[in-house]
Amino acid sequence: MKIYTRGGDTGQTSLIGARTAKDDVRVEAYGAVDELNSFVGQAISVLDDRCADLKEHLIEIQHELFDCGADLSLAKQGTRPYRVHAEMTKRLEELIDRYDAECPEIRRFILPGGTQGSALLHVCRTVCRRAERRIVTLARQQSINEEIRRYINRLSDFFFVAARVVNVRAGIGDVEYIRSEEVFRAKGDSNS
Repeated sequence: MKIYTRGGDTGQTSLIGARTAKDDVRVEAYGAVDELNSFVGQAISVLDDRCADLKEHLIEIQHELFDCGADLSLAKQGTRPYRVHAEMTKRLEELIDRYDAECPEIRRFILPGGTQGSALLHVCRTVCRRAERRIVTLARQQSINEEIRRYINRLSDFFFVAARVVNVRAGIGDVEYIRSEEVFRAKGDSNS
């Protein structure tokens, strides 16, 4: 099989079931998800053995991001069963709760950084938010698998907690945004 086809030389690309412009809103959405997947791979490559469990979860997320891309690349919805489903989002919520339990409570915004792995997971978080914005734009114009929106929204929360866990396991504390007031309430505060 040849890697190049010359089919996109005129600025067109293939969706599942149609051809469209390479800058089509649907292509932008699944392209942002693909970009996110690459950053996840980069984060995995720098994590050490203290994060072996996290690496396994990140590899599973890479597969799920391919599932998101496959669903987003459907030119016509309903031509095949969706790959992204509610159980995937529920699993992310369980992982968020599990990893968050390892982290100290936060009161202020934190700056991305610490270890290289943590910094890269913050990059994943922000690229995930961009992918989410592209998906929201697409959903306003065309039909999509709505579970993708929920999954991607939860995924950015997962990356935030994962970034914090990497630092915790390395013995590095959060760097608080010092110009911030306390914006998060501690668990158990009466106004929570």
